[in-house]
Formats: sequence, C-alpha cells, structure tokens
Amino acid sequence: MIDQQVVEAVLSAGLADGADFAEVFAEDRRSTSALLDDGRVEELTSGRDRGAGIRVVVGETTGFAHTADLSEASLVSAAQTAAAAARSAGGEPRVVNLGRVDATNPSAVSVYPEDVDKATKVGLLARAEESARGAGSAITQVSARYADSRRRILVANSDGSLADDDQVRTMFSVSTVAAGDTGMQTGRESTGHTIGFELFDANDVAEIANRAAQRALTKLAARPAPSGEMTVVIGPGGGGVMFHEACGHGLEADLVAKGASVFAGRVGEQVASPLVTLVDDGTMGGEWGAGAIDDEGRPRQHNVLIRDGVLVDYMWDELRARKEGRKSSGNGRRQSYAHLPMVRMTNTYLLEGESDPDEIVADTTNGVYVAHLGGGQVNTATGDFVFGMTEAYLIEDGRITEPIREGNLIGNGPAVLANIDAVGNDFAMGSPGTCGKDGQGVPVGDGVPTLRAHGLTIGGTAA
Repeated sequence: MIDQQVVEAVLSAGLADGADFAEVFAEDRRSTSALLDDGRVEELTSGRDRGAGIRVVVGETTGFAHTADLSEASLVSAAQTAAAAARSAGGEPRVVNLGRVDATNPSAVSVYPEDVDKATKVGLLARAEESARGAGSAITQVSARYADSRRRILVANSDGSLADDDQVRTMFSVSTVAAGDTGMQTGRESTGHTIGFELFDANDVAEIANRAAQRALTKLAARPAPSGEMTVVIGPGGGGVMFHEACGHGLEADLVAKGASVFAGRVGEQVASPLVTLVDDGTMGGEWGAGAIDDEGRPRQHNVLIRDGVLVDYMWDELRARKEGRKSSGNGRRQSYAHLPMVRMTNTYLLEGESDPDEIVADTTNGVYVAHLGGGQVNTATGDFVFGMTEAYLIEDGRITEPIREGNLIGNGPAVLANIDAVGNDFAMGSPGTCGKDGQGVPVGDGVPTLRAHGLTIGGTAA
C-alpha cells in the first residue's frame, strides 16, 4: 500500500522535533451493500475509501492528522501537522528501522466478494424475500440486506514495528413484520463472518429469512411479558450482547483510568460466580471481531479477563499500556484511518460450563427464558443496564411454555455475574454486531452458553 522507505520517512518527520512516539496507519477499504425492501431493490452501492492517519505523541499530548492522499509529500505534511499539534519541545532527528510483525490472519478466505457479480448478490435478497413471505400470510413486510467489505491496513510506528492485515467480512440480514389481532410484531435474523462469499455455502438465506419470519409470527400469539424480579435462563448465543455491554465495556482500560468503570481497582478480586470465565479473543478465526493485528499493529490475542470469577486483567491499547509500563493486549481499534484508536473489544464471550442445558431449564421452577436480546443501554460506571428481549418465553414448572413480548431485561452487570448459578455445555456465538463508542463503530462478536442468573428484573406490560 505504501513503500517501506516512504513509511520510514513519514515516521522520521513525525519524530523530527523530539516526539516520543509516531505512528502511521494506512487503510484501503472496499465495500458493497444491497438492500431489498418489500420486493424492490432500494439500494445497491459500492465504494472505496483509502487514506492514512498519522499519530504523534509528546509526553501526555497526542497530535493527529489524516489524509486521503497517500503520496509521500502528503504523508510527510500530515506527520508534520500531527507533530506540531503535539506541541513538540524540540530534539534531535531520529531514524526508524522497521521490522515486520509476525502475525497470521486466523480467517481464511476462499471466495473474495469482489469476484462475485452484483446480480448474484441481489439474487440472494430475492430468495430471502420469497422465503419470508412463504412463512405465512401474516407477514406483511420483508427487508433483506447484503453487505461485504475488504479492509487492507498497514501500521508502522517509531518502535520499529511494521505490520499489515487483509480483513474480509460478509454479512446478510433479514427483518420481517407480521400483522395480527395483537398489532404488528417484528422478527430479525442475521449472519456474518470474517470470511468471503463462501459464507453462503454454510448459511442458506432462505432458512435465515424463515427464522426471521417465524420470530415475528410467534410474537403474534405471545402474551405481554410479566413484571418483577425473576430467575432468567439465557439461551446459547443470543444473550452475549448483555455481557459485552454490561461487563465488557467496564473492563476497557481507558474507562477504568477515567474512573468510569465499576471494575476499576478490582484486579485480583472475586467479581463473579466461580462458574464465570470471561474472554476477549481477537484470534477466533471467522468470527466478526477477528483479525491478524489490531489497528495499532499489535497481534490480536486471546485475553482472559475473568477466570473462575476472579478479575484477571483489563483490555489495553498501546498508549494506556505504555503509560502503565506493560504490553498492549491487542485491543487498540479504530473505525477508519480518520480516527484515533482506543480500547475496544473484539469477540467477547463466556466459556461454557458442564451443565446440561435441558437440566438447567428443568431445574428452574418458574422464570423467563431469553432466546435473543436486542439493543439496550448501560451505565459503565455503575454496571446498570436495560436490554430489550426480542425473543423470550415463560418457564413454568421446569418447562419452556408461552412466548412473551414487549419486555425488557433490567439488572446490574456485576450483580448478574455474581448470581449465575448454572452454565451449560452448549456455547454458541451470537449475531455479528457493531460496537459504538465515542462516535466510532467497529465490528465485534459475542457469545454465551445457556446460563441461569437469579435476581434479574423483567420489565413487562402484563397487568
């Protein structure tokens, strides 16, 4: 993408006035997106965006500049601008000798989406539409989306590190609306992996669409969710977002340093049930948050955050780790070359336990079974959260019975971790997601096995 000699010249320009650290992040991203809404292709776009961001650090001050022009003159100018912004105090010129970082992308790509014609991609949407509408006459609206991207990055810094990566992602989603006597109900299903068009060898879009339709149809016959404190069983895969939001963000070192985390200062303490081991893993081949390196050029890692209920470590990016005299955990990520990196999750999940999922339900006299959670809100300083339940059922006398709707799951992250008393042996990853933080979105994955927690509050509308 950029010759090594040019990269070295840009880093030298960034360091020329005595900066402590300089970094070049170059990116070349291609993407395609197609949307079919009620039988009509409403959107069919493709684009390319390329450029570089230059970061220069002097003491506690960071200067940053970015450019869409990858010529040497423009990159050197950006480096000089970043250095000036960092309020350099002067110093001797420094020369950077770069060495390659040894990091292998865990996700193999068989069919690059750019080699597949648009008609084939649009054909997937039409097939999904037909399948969803065929699920029942109550289905009144269908929307299907296809998207792929290829992101090639190069990262070099004044420590002598030079690394690159080629990240290919493909995803497909279907949203449906069903109408009945109880009003309109929605259903959604999606799949996405850090692989190419071979995604559809193992994922039938007709089946994805049918699941989205069945989810909406099921809710037509659902009763309003109850209210009050209850025992909750969370199904495999569908509840991972709660641990991402309510626990994962509180384990990001930048929020810990700001005192905005309920987990601040608690390394070594028992913060969860002994059944809980929480991991962030950027090396999970094929998963949505996977890659060879993070956006600071560090190899992605398998990081255990909580082991057997004890807080082991936080997630770190380069600058926070450097300040603490330790290594980054490979969690420095950014939305694009025009953004500064910060601490971000990759694929965050709870390890599976030894319990039989059916026995977990059978041993629950009364409660709620949550198959899928939707969006929510979290206060990382307290751990308090609210999530919508997009697919949930009552548990009565140890059996999953009627579906429920219009309910929220309300609780506190650390309290949930402490109140987990059963973890199943059926781990599954959930749907692909985009994590938003400080105005930046990055792809992430999450997952859980079946698990049971006491003391959660269901916010329903039942009288």
